[in-house]
Amino acid sequence: MAALLSVLAGRHSLRRPLCNGLLQGGTSVKLRRLFLYAFVPVFLATGGAWAQEDEELFVEEITVTATKREESLQDVPIAVTAITPLQIERAGMLDIRDLPTLASSFNMNSSQTESQGTTLRIRGVGTTGNNIGLESSVGVFLDGIYLSRPGIALGDQLDVESIEVLRGPQGTLFGRNVSAGALNLRTRRPSLTDQSGFLNLTAGNFNAFNVQAGVGGPLSDRVGYRLSAAVRNQDGFVESVSGAESYTRDRALLRGQLLWNFMDRGSLRIIGDYSDADEECCDAVVLLETPAAALGSFAAAGLPADGGVSAFGPSAFEARRSNAGPFVNPFDQKGLSAELNYNLTGNVSLTWLGSWRDFFASSIQDDFVGIGVYGVSPEAANGFGTFDDIESWTQEFRLTGDTERVSWLVGGFASGEDILEHIGLGLLGDFSSFVDAVLWNYALAPALAPAQLLGGVPLATGGTFGDVLAADNQALAFSGGIPVGGAFANNVYRQEGDSWSVFTHNTFRLSDRFSLVAGLRYVDETKDGSFRQPAASNPGCLATLLNARALAEGASGTPLAPVATSIGNLNAAFNCFPFATPADTGVPILPATFADTFQDDELVYTSQAVYEFSDTVKGYASYTHGFKSGGFNLDSTAAVGGADPRFDSEKIDALELGVKSEFANRRVRLNATLFDYDIEDFQVLEFTGVQFRTFNVPKARSRGAELELSAVAGQHVTLNFGYTFADSEYPDDCAGDLDAASVRSLCGAKLTNAPENVVSFGANWDDTVGDRFLVFASVNGRWEDDRRTSTQPNLALDVQEANTKANVRVGLGGYSGRWAVELWSNNVTDEQTKNVTFNTPLRVGSRSTFLEAPRTMGATLRLTF
Repeated sequence: MAALLSVLAGRHSLRRPLCNGLLQGGTSVKLRRLFLYAFVPVFLATGGAWAQEDEELFVEEITVTATKREESLQDVPIAVTAITPLQIERAGMLDIRDLPTLASSFNMNSSQTESQGTTLRIRGVGTTGNNIGLESSVGVFLDGIYLSRPGIALGDQLDVESIEVLRGPQGTLFGRNVSAGALNLRTRRPSLTDQSGFLNLTAGNFNAFNVQAGVGGPLSDRVGYRLSAAVRNQDGFVESVSGAESYTRDRALLRGQLLWNFMDRGSLRIIGDYSDADEECCDAVVLLETPAAALGSFAAAGLPADGGVSAFGPSAFEARRSNAGPFVNPFDQKGLSAELNYNLTGNVSLTWLGSWRDFFASSIQDDFVGIGVYGVSPEAANGFGTFDDIESWTQEFRLTGDTERVSWLVGGFASGEDILEHIGLGLLGDFSSFVDAVLWNYALAPALAPAQLLGGVPLATGGTFGDVLAADNQALAFSGGIPVGGAFANNVYRQEGDSWSVFTHNTFRLSDRFSLVAGLRYVDETKDGSFRQPAASNPGCLATLLNARALAEGASGTPLAPVATSIGNLNAAFNCFPFATPADTGVPILPATFADTFQDDELVYTSQAVYEFSDTVKGYASYTHGFKSGGFNLDSTAAVGGADPRFDSEKIDALELGVKSEFANRRVRLNATLFDYDIEDFQVLEFTGVQFRTFNVPKARSRGAELELSAVAGQHVTLNFGYTFADSEYPDDCAGDLDAASVRSLCGAKLTNAPENVVSFGANWDDTVGDRFLVFASVNGRWEDDRRTSTQPNLALDVQEANTKANVRVGLGGYSGRWAVELWSNNVTDEQTKNVTFNTPLRVGSRSTFLEAPRTMGATLRLTF
């Protein structure tokens, strides 16, 4: 113990090739002290409790369904982080945004809209994107039902019984889009014996007020019910200089269940839910302002001197101050699912799951600045609204059986998804002056002196290039005097997808201690994708293109030809903003509609060798081949210049070695894993400032190690600890034979929002006061290493430095568990951190970021009966 304390305190070196970054450097000193101060007193207070011979103390046995069967966590040859009901309650978990504190290998990020721009990652691997055509690498399953988009899973985690984070590819058993892993969430089932209920009331800062309630019990000796509901409200934690708030909460959820046990051989469970939200999200904070403001470019163009950005840099970041108007993101969803379990014979059972779900989200968005550049709203887009409508269904059949030496499973799965997206975007009244400021007064300024020699070149719209150079608003003059403000486009995207698969997963017990596991799934995916444009108008764009060609032709053959080409191309990039430009004009650089089909199939498989060294120690080795379907870049620029709007499927080959163990009379549970991934055709989306680009990177990889510890450190203390080292990156040869600059620029860089080292930690203490009261306290936290918050590499501003966030909770309750009052604070030290960083749209040289939640605090009253 003394040696351990010395290491934690930093007095001895500890060489770990995989985790040097965790144990060296200034941040790691703070980390060591955190462990020393938080956990050493607990060890000392327990007085060596692990050595005591009290047989009643042991870590809780956890049952998981990671193999589609109920099994002990320690018996499953899969890396699983299992979150218990007590952990969910003591962590104050409201939705999956709170999960990273409890699972070191999991993290998530949201960008422009939480309903569409949410990315889930496991072991540093996830699909970054604000494009509805991209699907997640981490599948989310609620009561066995696949939720097709992460945004659908962002509702309150109401009446949840358990959460399983399945790490690594899970395709053989879970099917679609689980190449990085899966979240398996289970809600409480209706009881056929006891009538019970609960009521949770929470109030906190930012005017937060949450209500959760549930009731359930038997309707007869064979039928039970459960009803649960939640209402959640909170002011936003980002405020614009105009007073608009962002990241608000205003949502409600209702779920009802019926359970019918019939003929003593089967059960039918039916679940229906409805939720809606009317929230404002997500505005961004400007980290780096364009130099055009300091140079007076906006003032020279007749705009406010700050160009609509009065809050930027470190002060705006710390104050959580933005510059735009409201970002409105209401959404609602409804779903129905059923699960039938029937025992055909003593050893063979049938399971059927079916579901239908509809998700609808609309959006009104500003341009991240305080002047009128563009807007995503009916007012800006000729009355055309912006929304996503996703309708999906699933059907799954499974047969399972057991013999003396074999546990077998065979099944089939089918699903369909219909996506309809409308985007209405319009350019506003300040647009031409804005382009005059950031382009002509700033970006093009060095080229304008030599460009005077081109003053006599005639332009297609009349006059000469010299007239443009002499104009007060050169951007407006170059578009032939036609204001680009007022341009709009109504874009409609649709994708209809069908998937089917057949699968098997079997365990062969070759001896009492040695087993082999083999799983196969054949997957077939078909998607029909299209882009059409009911209406659009941008005559200023077309005039700009004509003048750009005239200027290039007039300078052809002269030393100024590159200057002329650059002037024309840059004006076209702004005035022909692709989200507000007509399609199918015959101009190669402008949007083109499309209608096409994507089809792919794959054989997904896993093989595992499992050896039981003792009753409490088990090891396994596995090799898994995973797959995530390709699809369509549902964006107006996807087919520009005849490009293929489709992107390829993503494939992953994963090696894993794991040990699961319990010792100290089952008071300590220690599970460890080594993993090594090679990813082919990794799917990436990047925002350039004027368009979203979706492409495949031929090679990516992730390799590392995980450690999870749970311990009962005495009669009153339980401890949880998790550590993940994940070297997730694009290798130096990531581009393969591709010459695309967008791909080659990533080679050698880390994957987005993939910290190399992550630690999660938790401690719970409880004790009785007499025979009437229970007191308790808990702390949960997460330390993570530096991470890159954008797709673009080598931008120091985009790096979120290492940080620690801790949540604390203390409470007093009745000894019977009927009531409890809790005081809590999340992110208690108020760490301000970046989420996703990006080019501020159209604002040359500017970078903005979406923020993560600051410190919150409040009180909760829990009642049960």
